[in-house]
Amino acid sequence: MIDDSRPIFLQIAGLIENEIVDGTLAEETQIPSTNEFAAFHRINPATAAKGVNVLVEDGILYKKRGIGMFVSTGARAALVARRTQEFFEQYVRPLVAEARKLGIPADELSRMIIRGADGAPAEGGNRERSAAS
Repeated sequence: MIDDSRPIFLQIAGLIENEIVDGTLAEETQIPSTNEFAAFHRINPATAAKGVNVLVEDGILYKKRGIGMFVSTGARAALVARRTQEFFEQYVRPLVAEARKLGIPADELSRMIIRGADGAPAEGGNRERSAAS
């Protein structure tokens, strides 16, 4: 799970966020301790704590003194809203920009997205391959 593409503490924060978004960690439930994260991922406990603290600073987690860290009420909605905006910036804006370059009108782009969501093959997608064969 841990790789070299990003700092480890951000990867720990991302793993916790994913579990909140997918419902594995419900709001107001306790998360594993930093020592448990450290042992499971074979990392320094200070690194695990740094990842958890990123989420505390963002209001996603909160500490109950002497008990541990818990998922804040509203954490899932906040994460979904943030990730939706990130999705828009990372994928939708570039998609629309490329569609404009290609002269694809918005209604056709919408149909293409629906077709893709339904798992249908792209129109004409195999023509180039079969012509090259």
